Amino acid sequence: MPVRNIMDSPEVDELFQTIRMLDNAEECRNFFEDLCTVKELRDMAQRLHAAKMLLAGATYEQIQQQVEISTATISRVNRCIQYGAGGYETMLGRLAEKPKEN
Repeated sequence: MPVRNIMDSPEVDELFQTIRMLDNAEECRNFFEDLCTVKELRDMAQRLHAAKMLLAGATYEQIQQQVEISTATISRVNRCIQYGAGGYETMLGRLAEKPKEN
């Protein structure tokens, strides 16, 4: 039986639809607190921070010291920036344009 691409699964579609229905930061915080472990949330936040720093021209060493993640993870984030679907650039661009909300 062939392995299906997880990104093309109905379960992932439902997850994305659910995330899109979140109305504000508090709902988002509550949903992700229930959905993810503390480690998963920390890992995602670290990857986003690393992507932001990479796009700003930071070195792996600078990122590793500030974000406290492995160079392997930084390299993975960098590959996503270079060859991925453009998600980091899109969202970090929007984040830079939007006032911070609590």
